[in-house]
Amino acid sequence: MASWTDFDLELEERRRVLDAWVEKRRRIAALEAEAAELLIEQIALHDAEVSASSFHRDAIHRSMIAEFSAAGHVSRGSMDFAFADAQALHGHLPAVRAAFAAGSLSAGHVREIARASALVAEAIRNKTVDACVMALFETAVLVVAEQDTAARTRAHARQVAGALIGESIVARHRRASEERCVTVKPLDDGLALLTAVLPEWIATAISDRLSRMTREVVRARQEDAPEILPWQPNDDIDARHPEGFTLDGSAFDADPTTEACADGRIFGVDGDTFAADPETAHIPADTRTWAQVSADLFTDLLLAGDPSPAHGDGLGHIQGRVQVTVAATTLAGIDDRPAELDGHGPLHPDAARALAGWNSGWTRLFLDAAGMLVETDTYTPTEGMRRFLRARDQHCRFPGCRMPVHRCEIDHQHDHAKGGKTRLDNLGHLCRAHHTLKHPDIPDPHRWAAQQERDGSITWHSPLGSVYTDPPPRRVMFI
Repeated sequence: MASWTDFDLELEERRRVLDAWVEKRRRIAALEAEAAELLIEQIALHDAEVSASSFHRDAIHRSMIAEFSAAGHVSRGSMDFAFADAQALHGHLPAVRAAFAAGSLSAGHVREIARASALVAEAIRNKTVDACVMALFETAVLVVAEQDTAARTRAHARQVAGALIGESIVARHRRASEERCVTVKPLDDGLALLTAVLPEWIATAISDRLSRMTREVVRARQEDAPEILPWQPNDDIDARHPEGFTLDGSAFDADPTTEACADGRIFGVDGDTFAADPETAHIPADTRTWAQVSADLFTDLLLAGDPSPAHGDGLGHIQGRVQVTVAATTLAGIDDRPAELDGHGPLHPDAARALAGWNSGWTRLFLDAAGMLVETDTYTPTEGMRRFLRARDQHCRFPGCRMPVHRCEIDHQHDHAKGGKTRLDNLGHLCRAHHTLKHPDIPDPHRWAAQQERDGSITWHSPLGSVYTDPPPRRVMFI
């Protein structure tokens, strides 16, 4: 049995490795920032060449991208993005540039911020907002980016950009919707890439419906009886199904004096063999992966309108789900402020109004001056609380996790079995992977603990003694 001294030494060693890894990641980010600075220098050289020979602007740019791509063994698309990020850092993101150099932001964070900043930069060029708005954008985005993942930074940065540039986002969405299309690109080995460019809320709903249908197929096949090969007797299944089955589903009486061979022949107890009924078959087990099931369902829905019978009954009743936040004035048509597709970013107000017309379940949100959700106007001991939590959390409340709430479980931060109350200040959404981190069956050296604060933040305590805080998503960035 290990002593407490051994346990403390092991814990200390694990802390050392974690701290060293975090420091290494910071140094990697700082090196990425230095690489970006070199690209900024190259942009200056590129601009000087273009000024001297503006007629060859495109050729000069393509040559520059090709040379860096070849030298760095990086794809052309990745180099295009890298130069665009560097241009944004140099042109209008000085605070982000400084944070990147300090190693507090990764290259992934910078990329998401740079892309969202393009919306603000365009609005400034079009003189629909003042130039000082970019500084506000940087300040608001860095508050989250330096404490959270690149994925959450992306959603936050787009939300901030949409709030700052106001109704111009509506015009952008209207123009972008005209680019919707479906394309096919041949791949190797008889495969092809089918790409659909759709409004984000539609694509999100399609993805959600496919995921839920796939989960239903996988769940149904897990509940089926295991496949029993003809030469493997199973008394339990034989007792429940003494008859045989044919391909068309009809039954026939099984002869107790016969058994089946692996090659399809039937032999009696006296050793005589005879041919099996050609319509008698053994249905193989469904061994498809999650991705393969999704692809098959996608094909069925497009070509046949409904999933094939092999996928089970009831899948046609599964609908795609999205969660939208929209101001009452926008819903009533008084203004055209962008709505929000929760977890993704701004949503065209016309789309939000259309969704409101199709959906009978809307929750009115009451916000405090800081934009924090404090209550809803619906309350019952069960569904009302769930609606409040869905509106508040939007996604899993483990730091950095983006799993949407409809794929999460509602967790009691203070274990209900140990006296935790079923109250809003003790509940939060967690995905299955992060929910299990708190389970009592996890050994003490690896178990996490979570505690909800008064402002809705959830403080996580790691096995190594580290503390991580996940604040609730804010609904309003600026007024």
